[in-house]
Formats: sequence, C-alpha cells, structure tokens
Amino acid sequence: MVLTVDFLDDGRVAEWHIAPDGADREVREDYRPTLFVGDPVDDLYGRAGGPDPTPPARDGLSDALCSLRSFLDGQAAVAGLGVESHRQTFRTTARPLLRVDAASIDAVRTIARRVREFDRPDAYTCYDVDLTRELRYCLETGTPAAPDRSVRDLRALRFERPRHESGVESLPHLTVDGERVGSSPGEVVAGVRAVLDDRDPDVLVVSTADLVPLLFEAADAVGVDLELGRRPGYAKLAGESTYTSYGRVGHSPARYAVPGRVVVDESNSFFYHESGLEGCLDLVERSGLPLQELGWASIGRVLTAMQIREARRRDVVVPWRAWRPELFKSAATLDDADRGGTTLAPEVGVHEDVHELDFASLYPNIIRTRNLSPETVRCGCCDTDDVPGLGYSVCDRDGYLPDVLGPLIDARSEIKADLADTADSPDAGGDERERLEAASSAIKWILVSCFGYQGFSNAKFGRIECHEAINAYARELLLGAKNALEAAGWRVLHGIVDSIWVTPAEDREQRPLTAVAKEISREAGVELEYECAFDWVAFCPTRNSQSGALTRYFGRRRGAAYPETGLGDAVKTRGIEGRQRSTPAWVEDVQTEALRAFDETRSPEAVCDALRRRLRELRDGEVDPADLVVDNRVSKDVTDYSRETLTVAALKRAEMEGAGLAPGQTVRYVVVEADARGPARVRLAFEETARYDVAWYEDAAVRAVESVLAPVGWREGEIRDYLAGTTDETLAGY
Repeated sequence: MVLTVDFLDDGRVAEWHIAPDGADREVREDYRPTLFVGDPVDDLYGRAGGPDPTPPARDGLSDALCSLRSFLDGQAAVAGLGVESHRQTFRTTARPLLRVDAASIDAVRTIARRVREFDRPDAYTCYDVDLTRELRYCLETGTPAAPDRSVRDLRALRFERPRHESGVESLPHLTVDGERVGSSPGEVVAGVRAVLDDRDPDVLVVSTADLVPLLFEAADAVGVDLELGRRPGYAKLAGESTYTSYGRVGHSPARYAVPGRVVVDESNSFFYHESGLEGCLDLVERSGLPLQELGWASIGRVLTAMQIREARRRDVVVPWRAWRPELFKSAATLDDADRGGTTLAPEVGVHEDVHELDFASLYPNIIRTRNLSPETVRCGCCDTDDVPGLGYSVCDRDGYLPDVLGPLIDARSEIKADLADTADSPDAGGDERERLEAASSAIKWILVSCFGYQGFSNAKFGRIECHEAINAYARELLLGAKNALEAAGWRVLHGIVDSIWVTPAEDREQRPLTAVAKEISREAGVELEYECAFDWVAFCPTRNSQSGALTRYFGRRRGAAYPETGLGDAVKTRGIEGRQRSTPAWVEDVQTEALRAFDETRSPEAVCDALRRRLRELRDGEVDPADLVVDNRVSKDVTDYSRETLTVAALKRAEMEGAGLAPGQTVRYVVVEADARGPARVRLAFEETARYDVAWYEDAAVRAVESVLAPVGWREGEIRDYLAGTTDETLAGY
C-alpha cells in the first residue's frame, strides 16, 4: 500500500511504502498515463438532449476518430495509440474509443488540448483527462492508496510559525511541536534537520506550505544541506490561486511535495482541520484518494474520487467536462422544481419544554431509498410519476450514486453505535474514541455535501434533475413529519430541512415522541431520530423586524452541565455572534456570559448588569488586545473596494507591512480608532498595540447581547436605555 508517489523528471514514477525502519522506495519505469477520446455529445444524448439515446453501433473507430488517430500518431507527447471499448455514460453500453497513452503525466492535458483544437470544440469527447496525479496512478496501476493501517504510530511532524510572517527572516519564529528550534535562520535549518533525522516522520503537518521553499531558501543561504523529504529537493505542484464557489471568494495557497513524505498544509486542509490525521486516513481508505491529495482536497473532490472508483467498477470512463444537457421542462415544472428543502418560519420568543428531532442523514438516505442518481431520474425508459410534485420518473435499474453512498451511511451508523458503546464502557480507551470520532466527522462531511454536489455545474457526474428530485422528496418528508407530530398532540415551533422542534400543544394529550418518531420513520423509510430535549429554546427575530430568523436560535439542553468556563454542551447555539468566525474572542465571551445569566435568571436586567461589568472592564483598559482581534475574509483586491471599510484599512496596512493578502485570504486586525482615516484605523494582529477603540467594541458587545435578549423583546434601544439609566446592579450581575 502506497504512502505517496513521486513523478520524476525523466518520466519514471517512485512509489513510497511505509516500512518498519522508515520507508521503502520502488521506481517504476514503464508507467504511461492514459486518456480516451470518443465521438460528440450528440452521439450520446442526441441533438434534442434525449434522456435515453441509443448511440450508433460500430465495431471499430468512427471516421472522425480515425482522422484524429492519424493526427496524434508520432507526436512527442503521445507514447502510444490503440482502441479499447468502454462505456461513455452509465446509460450506454461499451463501444470502441481511441486510447491515447501519454508520454508523461504532464502530457495528458497537452494531448487533450490538441484534440479540442483539431476540429470543432464539440467534435470529440475526452475522458480520464483531469484526474489528480496520484489518484490516476493508483487507479491505472491498481495500487491501493491507503498506507498500511496496521502502522498505528503513523508519524506526523508539525511545523508552526506565525502565519503573518514572510521571508527567511521569519524562520526564527518557527516551532516544532510548540518548541522553537533556533534563533537564526541557520540554527532553524540545523534544528529542523536534526528533528527529521531523529524522528524520520512519514507526514509533515505544516501551518503553511510556504515553509517548504522557505526552509530550502534558508538552507542555501547558510550553505547547509537540507532534506525535508527522504531524498533531496522538493516539487511545486500548484501555484496559489483565488477562486469563487457559490458566491464566496476563496484562496488556495501554493502546494508543494517532498520525496517520500506527505505534506499536509493546515491552512489548506479542510479534512485535517475537521477530523485530524486519523479521519484523513480513514477517508483515504474509503475514497482511494492518496493522503497527499486528500490533504488539500475539497469535499467535492473526495466525493468525486469515490464516484470515479464506482464508475470504473462499472467500466464507465470519466468525462473531462460536465456536458450532459438539462432536459426540457415547462415553466410550471421549473417553478416547482427550483426550490430547496422546507423551512418553517420559527415562532419568535422563548419556549419551554422543547424537543428536537432529526432525520438521520436525510439526503443520503433519500438518495439510497429512492434510488436517485443522475442516470435514474428521468431515465427515459420508465413511464412513471415517482418524484412528488414534479412527476419525474425514477428508473428501476440500480443507480450508481446509492452504491457510492450506501457504504458510507452504514459505516457512520456503525461508528455511532461503537461510540455509544465506548461512552457506556469505563474500559474504553480514549484513543479508540478519538479514532471513531475522527472517522465519523470525515464521513459526515461527505454525506452532508453529496446532495448539493449533484446540482454543481462542474460535477463530473452531477445532474440538476437529480438535485431537484432529492429536494422534492425532502420537502414531502418534513411536511409529512410535521402533520404526524401535530396529529399526535405536539405543536411545531420550527423546522429546517431535516430538523424539527416541537413542544406540547396546550389542552391536548400528547402521544410519546419516540412512538410517533418510529411511525414516521417506518412511513418515510428514513429514521427520524430523537435528538435531545431542551429546558427552553429561544428563536431570534431578524435584526430589523419581528419576523423569525430561520437559522438564529439558542437553547438549554436538559440535564447538561456547564463546564468551568464557556457553555460546553449545555447550551446549543446557531447563527448568533459566538458562532461567527469574525467575532472577537472578547465579544464571544461577553455573549457567553449573557447566555449563562439569561439561563439562570431569565431576566433582561440581569443580563444587562453582566454586560455593564464587562463594558467597565473594556473602558478601564483591562481587555487584552489579542482578545479583540477581528477575522475577516478578503473578497477582492484592495484596489477594487469602493468603500473605506475597516477591512480595507487593514488590507492597506498589510501592504505597508509587506504582508499583502490575496482575495480569499483572511485579514486579522484590532480596531484602534474607527473614526480615523486610512490604515491608522486598525492595527494588524501581529503588531503590538495597547490601544483599542472602546466605542466600537462596546457596540459589538451590545449587538451580541441584543441577540440574546431580542427573543424577549429587548433590542439595542432598551439595552442602552437600561445601561444609561440604572446605577444599582442586581446580585446576578456579579
């Protein structure tokens, strides 16, 4: 089983495998990556985009593919040409395609571009073009991607340094496992080399991958040999870039690899952040995506890797572009279909004795139980009216997507059962529980995203009709659950897609929730789980009206104890300031204290007394500026902003300090004088400052407390009136 794969300059490939004394290297001389070329999309779906076309049968290549073969023959990027039969879609049978063996991994895209330029852009369809490097190698050679899981002590070495630093001069701030390794660039390089020699790690976890070239630059400057990998040198796999996804600007940093070791960049690793190394290893095993690539992969990329493996199992080649046309639908159907899941308007206020129920993995289970897949929805071969409200048919033949998600659904259910067992067992080890939680978290994100990915325009096997059908079933299930609960004597307070909150209806006898949930589960084919009971839940209004905010609420879990500090699991919060990444730590603490005071007293006055004490602390200069740092994601270049916001001031200051930021990155700053002009309004997080703008942070604290008190009718005006007009504090204020 491979740890990582190095693509050498001469076209050879080096496999690295974990061994008892380090790692073994095996060089493969004959690897040639392969892509396939087929006839136009019209051949597959028809000019009218028909759902179930029958491409013309043939024994060999078409005339167009023969012409292309002659064009590619003899080109330096092409190592070989041939003919192989494969399925081009899940709905078609295998037929001959032009097989093109590339001379190197970099030649694959070169060949694909030449194919597109040879004739009209839509004259050919290309397959297996943009697979990631290591995934491609593992798929084409049959090499398992997961390191041997029997190596339980998979060694990880962590490099950290302040992320605002740049250049060799920042290296004295570098730490390994929290300890500095030197006070000068030369000492740091020597210290890193000593640690690597001593520990011989398989995985390097770094705060930023920029450390890789930085350390080599420092080593060259001081004349010291350095090997971060198990062989000399490093490779730059990709440069930094800015992208937009669902209207949100993101930033992807440069990626680097070193021979024989995996580099995991914490600043660019969703799964490492969410589930740690154990969760990543679990996903490697399930997805077949090697650890080096899974380290930087998005949820969609991991899901795509799983779909690619299932496609190959069914002998379906992977399209380069998502070209499947959307089928015609009437305006009325489009209006019915173009909706998300059901969300019920919450009843603003504080409600006692509230119970939350959730459909377990609703969307994945809908996909599985209803056989929803891009090739099964509106298949064209079945004349049925299956999808509620839309009238789409669903094919009787098994879809590939349920086969992808089924093992994940089952695995997470088993993991949750094992976690329950470890919680009940005093002998259960902490390491085992940590491993199970990591695996559960990693799988959860795949299941959460599988539905939305079906509507993503660039999804390899996505299809909007499949996305619409999943939503339609979800709407029906939540509304059905609402009706059943109300018939059983429960009042529904709120519902969001797969979750529903209820309280006993007045003057009604209630049937037990567990019994009602079982009946709903049996009818729906998806389990409705009893999540938890709350002593009370508060649903917040929107900022500027009395209408209920759909995703802003908080509530006290019944029987849960507060930890020494914070809220722990005692209070569940969603949407309020403490859940927002940009909120300074001090403001979050103020809101936490307000929530505890509200829980203990239900008194707006007591909450405001607690706020007053914290504001006095702020005005007296007793708050550490490090607790006042604001984190804001940059959405565009500093020159593209039209308003002089605090974020713009911080970006200008970053440029002055030589630490300019690209769109998608995060700027961290303390507000020192909000009413000033230009960069003087803020100080960057790494700049030493004892100043802060008291009025600005006071406003932020009042807004945070307003979120707590708005459900009982206290808005900013009432809070400020109380603070201005009251001098005697209640005992609860202390």
